[in-house]
Amino acid sequence: MSEHWLQIPEWSWNLSEQNQPNYVHHWVYQLNNIKTRPDMVLYGAPISRSSISVSGASLYPLEFRRAWKGFATYNLDENVDLSPYIIADAGDVAMHTTDILLSHQRIQRTTTYLATHFPNSTTCLIGGDHSITACAVRGIKEAFSDKSIGILQLDTHLDVRDPNELGPANGTPIRQLIDGNIVEGNNVINVGLHGYFNAKPLIDYANEHNIKMIPLKQARKDGMIRTIQGALEQLAARVDRIYVTVDMDVLDISVAPGVPASTPGGMTTSELFESLLEIGKHPNVLHIDFVCLDPSKDSRVSETVKTGVYAWLQFVTGRILKTS
Repeated sequence: MSEHWLQIPEWSWNLSEQNQPNYVHHWVYQLNNIKTRPDMVLYGAPISRSSISVSGASLYPLEFRRAWKGFATYNLDENVDLSPYIIADAGDVAMHTTDILLSHQRIQRTTTYLATHFPNSTTCLIGGDHSITACAVRGIKEAFSDKSIGILQLDTHLDVRDPNELGPANGTPIRQLIDGNIVEGNNVINVGLHGYFNAKPLIDYANEHNIKMIPLKQARKDGMIRTIQGALEQLAARVDRIYVTVDMDVLDISVAPGVPASTPGGMTTSELFESLLEIGKHPNVLHIDFVCLDPSKDSRVSETVKTGVYAWLQFVTGRILKTS
């Protein structure tokens, strides 16, 4: 069974303090210690061997959890207490040391297991490189075979490079899903594209398969919140379940030193945080991942890791606002 591959992450919950969850590391439960249905199931996929470039993204699930101690469970800006929202951490999917395909199979089967056993919970996958998105979406499709899936992608890149040339690498997940008939191209919306970071053949593939590309320049002109709301409504009108993938390289290089493929001209942290708050509010968003953050390349003060945790907490705040 897939749960056999879930490993408790290398940090410890202070269970004696979970009745007073003032900080994130006191608030999140271990999945095997929870006695009620969680609102969110969190799990990690610490893989980076499938990255085209050298990456330490496999380190992020661990550093993500370690950074929780720096965050309270109260959102001052929105006047929202996060602590009533129940999050269960299932741990990390065990990665094989050398076999990338086996690791991908484990991510897919674990996702199927979690989605099947917690069908009413939001699933949140912490990567890892972007190859994990294809695995997770296939796993969700396996769990809900009669449901259509749409993807909202926050990314500087299309990630539609040819897996026949590169294998199931981090530059190929969206194409894997389209070519594999898991997701229709016209049910993929990418927000964050800009500049000189997608070759013309990739744009041609996206146009051929009707991927909706919303360049960052256009999103800023129309308003980021309005753009995100419009993208979600378009998907909600067409599909049963929305999967959001947040590639942290969508951020501008000046604010994301810990992202190997970050570029000039990307999103500001405020734009990302505002986007994730809106995404969290939408009822059809049932799955999300955060990928491509490399703590080994981060600054001394771990600014990118902290940005990643903040982004996740914005999404959680949106989930609470959705139900309030």
